[in-house]
Amino acid sequence: MNFPFYIARRYLFSKKSTHAINLISAISVVGVAVATMALVVTLSVFNGFHDLVATFFTSFDPQLKVVPVKGKTAPSDDPILEKIRTLPEVEVAMESVEDQAMAIYHDRQAMVVVKGVDDNFCQLTHFGEILYPDAGREVQLHAANLEYGVPGIRLAQSLGTGAMWNDYLHIYAPEREGQLDMSNPEAAFTADSLLSLGEVFAVNQSKYDRNYIVTSISFARNLFGQQGMLSMLELRLKSGSNLDAVKKKMREISGGKYKVLDRYEQQADTYKIMSIEKLIAYVFLTFILMVACFNIIGSLSMLIIDKKEDVVTLRNLGASNKQISQIFMFEGRMIALAGAVLGIALGLLLCWIQIRFGVVSLGSSSGSFVVDAYPVSVHATDIVLVFFTVLAVGWLAVWYPVKHMSKSLGV
Repeated sequence: MNFPFYIARRYLFSKKSTHAINLISAISVVGVAVATMALVVTLSVFNGFHDLVATFFTSFDPQLKVVPVKGKTAPSDDPILEKIRTLPEVEVAMESVEDQAMAIYHDRQAMVVVKGVDDNFCQLTHFGEILYPDAGREVQLHAANLEYGVPGIRLAQSLGTGAMWNDYLHIYAPEREGQLDMSNPEAAFTADSLLSLGEVFAVNQSKYDRNYIVTSISFARNLFGQQGMLSMLELRLKSGSNLDAVKKKMREISGGKYKVLDRYEQQADTYKIMSIEKLIAYVFLTFILMVACFNIIGSLSMLIIDKKEDVVTLRNLGASNKQISQIFMFEGRMIALAGAVLGIALGLLLCWIQIRFGVVSLGSSSGSFVVDAYPVSVHATDIVLVFFTVLAVGWLAVWYPVKHMSKSLGV
């Protein structure tokens, strides 16, 4: 057995001549454990919100999206797109035209994003599941020469349409060719109108609920003058397909002309912000952990003073100064290890309680938020990161002080 480790283990559990040393050692373990527990819980809560947002996007965003690198649109009959949509792994492929316009209903108006989709939109995404009031309903966005629209729930509120409107919802888009005639400014816009299907959608994300209105692709192409064009090709793969492998294959086919984006890449800004927030929380809590590790330094200082006679005995028995220093190094590291294990255990316990019972709520009234309690998701990679962070901080925190104190005390 390693001699310094053996002596350090005995010192850790043995009764000291001064009771305060045992108390300070216990406080050191508790301090490290609390900081470790805070790291586990905080990172798991960030994971919970990350996973929660991902579920919102999957109800509206396609599994894969192919968009042109240059410009807003591309020819729908591009051979590259045709090759991508006919890959054996693709189950559903849909053309989409998307651009900004102005919506006016009676005396209210708002800038909107008009998303024109094919009839298989509900097969491509889970759009039918986020409809209100008839979730799960199949939507038909056009019939004969009639065009229908489904606005986001916040957009419907701001325009005053509600889920059902009886009049026309007028949509205006700027003409893409010609010059503006100031004597007749209305000629600079293409105007069309939509009828109501009696539905609104709720993604629970402001980007969609406040700005988007879903309609047929034929309406969008006529409004924006994009006949035979598409803004994006949206895809859903067959069950069991390897997403990363298919995405790589599509990127090779596109040859740099198109970008192939999965759901996370489609919402890169949102996930980047959440990742930065999680990183900042990790950094700040690591600083708190460093402060907690100063208790270990105090505990070791008193232990070195208390064991001066033992040090003399060990040296007489042939122990080197290096071995004696390692005894106190191991002592500090074991305190850090004990705090890490205890903190991770407590953190996992708190996470389980929150997942199972939802003890910490987001609001006093049920239904005020998307979820009633803070979402929590424990990731094994975070637990490993926290464990090694605590060990690294704890071990580094005791290295220099032990060296310095050992020399000053003749150890």
